[in-house]
Order: sequence, then structure tokens, then C-alpha cells
Amino acid sequence: MNTVFNENPHRRYNILTGEWVLVSPHRTKRPWQGKVEKPFIPLTATYDKNCYLCPTNTRMGGGQNPDYKSAYSFVNDFSALLSDTPSGTVDDNLLQAKSERGLCKVICFSPNHSLTLPLMEENDIEAVISLWQKEYTELGNLSYVNHVQIFENKGDTMGCSNPHPHGQIWAQESIPQEIAKKSKNLSDYWNKNKKSLLLSYIEQELKLKERIVIENEHFVALVPFWAIWPYETMIVPKRHIKNIALMNNAEKTDFSKTIKELTIKYDNLFSTSFPYSAGIHQAPTDNEAHEEWHFHMSFYPPLLRSATVKKFMVGYEMFADAQRDITAEQAAKSLRELDRVHYSKR
Repeated sequence: MNTVFNENPHRRYNILTGEWVLVSPHRTKRPWQGKVEKPFIPLTATYDKNCYLCPTNTRMGGGQNPDYKSAYSFVNDFSALLSDTPSGTVDDNLLQAKSERGLCKVICFSPNHSLTLPLMEENDIEAVISLWQKEYTELGNLSYVNHVQIFENKGDTMGCSNPHPHGQIWAQESIPQEIAKKSKNLSDYWNKNKKSLLLSYIEQELKLKERIVIENEHFVALVPFWAIWPYETMIVPKRHIKNIALMNNAEKTDFSKTIKELTIKYDNLFSTSFPYSAGIHQAPTDNEAHEEWHFHMSFYPPLLRSATVKKFMVGYEMFADAQRDITAEQAAKSLRELDRVHYSKR
């Protein structure tokens, strides 16, 4: 990026959603007199008798966890979506609503209460990926499920209700708005070029090298040109793969390596267990071909200046457009230069 864009306000276009983000790099020079909080104290206990997700413990809903030894999933005791929701609609002039059927599951990454993804072994992360693949396939094959959303909220900053490292999967009848927006843009590009939009994008990024954080044989992790969150990143396979179930074993291994290295860099940035929301976007399961889809995993972390200073989506961002101060290029450089060894092990 030239000096004009590195130092002055400008807007950047998101090729996946068709939306714009305002970038204000000059604002990084302003003094901070905002909210400051106590740093996060990492967990050390491998088992907590009061944890609803630890092996053999009884959950709040009454179910009991088995003595699981690897990644483990179960139906959420307090699901946002229900499989037995009766069908119904409201269509009264400007008042419209429809029932939504679905199923929510919890994915425990490890039996160890204190092991977040950056602290797990690569083969254990690979076991999580294998479970994601299994759940995506099985849930996607349910007759009423048209979309499967895999995600993780890490840390209480992101609303995580239990410190035991875990993620969630919501499978539902309708296709969510974010997926619908991306499907349109991916499809428009595919129909015009007969090539994946994200494949073309990462080919350009790999030539420029400005926003690349990690690269291996099968995957690239980068700060998207249109990133909104301060250290937002996206992991993309170098091969055009519609969904995670289609990865081969070598790709799955590289995916686990990329997740581990990227989350280590996040923790190392401010020497804290870095909070984020992460999610995988991939082809809907509505029995359409979806040749346009190219799966990717995005990380939306809120930390901006330190372990205690977060970015909030407020004011202009709530009422107008998304906005960021630090540029994607600055964020990528900071992440790229961080150690690959977790700060707690140095």
C-alpha cells in the first residue's frame, strides 16, 4: 500500500460480503484514556470437579459426560435451536416471521480443562478437525438442515460461559445472512471466471506478501485486505475445497499446524490467552452443487493495544460502517514477526 493509504483515511471493499470498511490509520497516534482491565490469569488445572464440560462430570442439563480422552461432542443442553420445533409462519403485512428448526452441539476440544488450541498438540487439534468433519457431514445430511455453522468463542470477553476449551456447531433450516451474502459474491465470480474467488484472491496475496502471516504447503493464513477487527485473520486452503469434509489427510495435518501456529502468535502478541470468535464458512448443505464455495476459517479478536485494551463496535460502527485504525498490513507484520513458540514455554 502506498503512503496515502498507510497514513490517511480510506475505505476498503470486502469481496466476500460486498461491504465496505473505513480505515483510519492516523488514529493510532491518539493517546489512550479508555477502559483498562486486569490481565487474564491462565488456567492450570487439568480437571475441575465443578466444570460442566470436564470428563465424567454431570452437566447443568442433567446429562453426564463420559470419561472421554479426545475431542468429544454432545447436543447442547440449552440449545438456541430445537429439532422438534413445530412449523409455523406469520405474514401480516409488514410483520413477518417463520419457525426455525435446528440442532446445536458442543465440541470439547480436549479432556484437559486448561488446554486451549495453542497449547494442544497438533495431532490433538487434528482430532478436533476430524470431529468437525464428522459433525458437518452427519448434521448436513439431516433432511431439514441446510447450513452447518462451526465456531468457537474463546474467553469471557467473547461471551464464553465456560472456561473449558470448547466450540459449538449450530445446524439449521435456513441459510444465515452472512453465508447468503458470501454465496452471492462467490457465485457471481465463479459464473464469470469459472474459478474460485478466494483462490484468485490468495494467489494475488501470495505475490504481494504484505498481509501473509503463515504459509505452508496446503494453507495460508493472512490478514484480509478488508479486515475489520484489529488482528483479524483468515485461514484459506490453497486448493479449491468446498467444505472441510473434502480435505485429504495431508491438508488436514497442515490445517491443524496452521491453527496452532496462528493461535500461538495471538497469545504471544500481548502475552495473554488471546480472546476471539472463530468460525468456518463453507458450502451450505442444501443439496445444491455450490461449486463456487471455497471454505475458510476466520478469527475475529477484539484486543487492540494490549491484553487489557479492547476494540468495541460502537457509535459510527453500529450506525454507519465498520471502522478500524491499525491497517491490515501493520497487523500482518506484527503477527508475522512473532515467535512460533508459546510465551508460556519460553
